[in-house]
Amino acid sequence: MSETNQSVQITKYEVTDEFYGVRMDIFLKYSEDDYSRAFFQRAIKKGMVTLNGEVVTIPKVMVEVGDKIELVWPELQSSELHGEEIDLDILFEDEHMLVVNKPPGLVVHPGAGNTSGTLVNALLHYNQAAFGSMVTEELRPGIVHRLDKDTSGVLVIGKNEHVVAKLCEIFAERRTRKTYLALVHGFMQQPYGKIENLIGRSAKNRKKMAIVERNGKEAITRYQMIAYNQNASLVKVGIETGRTHQIRVHMASLSHPVLGDELYGGKQAYKHLNAPRQMLHAWRLRIPHPITGKKMKFEAPLPQDFLDTMSRAGITVVAKEDSE
Repeated sequence: MSETNQSVQITKYEVTDEFYGVRMDIFLKYSEDDYSRAFFQRAIKKGMVTLNGEVVTIPKVMVEVGDKIELVWPELQSSELHGEEIDLDILFEDEHMLVVNKPPGLVVHPGAGNTSGTLVNALLHYNQAAFGSMVTEELRPGIVHRLDKDTSGVLVIGKNEHVVAKLCEIFAERRTRKTYLALVHGFMQQPYGKIENLIGRSAKNRKKMAIVERNGKEAITRYQMIAYNQNASLVKVGIETGRTHQIRVHMASLSHPVLGDELYGGKQAYKHLNAPRQMLHAWRLRIPHPITGKKMKFEAPLPQDFLDTMSRAGITVVAKEDSE
């Protein structure tokens, strides 16, 4: 549980039972996925973290249920963030927003100690005037939602702070319709359905998310199998919420993990059909325009590695148009 005071860049946390007995640096790392453990170790050693009102400087201090923690964010060197000539596959652009087809393997925004080779670097090269003026300590100019590094597809970007705020509001209020395509392991005996539960950090493996009974966030996924062959299914997936690893967790919970997903798929699904990465693609996004309110739909064509994996599976069916 956390609360951020943006004016002074302080984040407050309360330790829940799933983090009992965890080191302070590890607790902060898994509360803030975008930053490294070393980043928080440095912050602790600099006296920028308090535990129940007392400054702590030792990263290995253990936290307990109910502890109150405050982090004063170190100032990141935004001056080190530079534009880079990285190709952008632009699906739409106007004066307010940019929509791109993110390729697999591209990280969306920099993290601590990693300020190059990301979509943000590409944006700064593409339009320094717009995105350079929005660079803050978080190093996420224009970014309003994310895709995992190895997930491809539609990504919407705001071109000024007003539009970014409007887009964040649209996503928070669930006024979008997000449709993914996934190649999953096995034949789905139940070819369509709805999954609704809570997703939180796994107590067994802190790198993973998991379905939990409490201390999680609501996660809603709808799915429909489109085609099956070679012990793999092509599935259309709609998500009503945007939790970390949501589709990957939900598909694995059905015993049909996403092909190529090393974290959730297990060895069988990870190696099946030589999938080079997790076969998950943000295919379509419906969203009202942040300024005009006009209903818009964006579609990203499947990348070649996804098509190649489909071909090895003998799946050639193209997903039909969504019903309105």
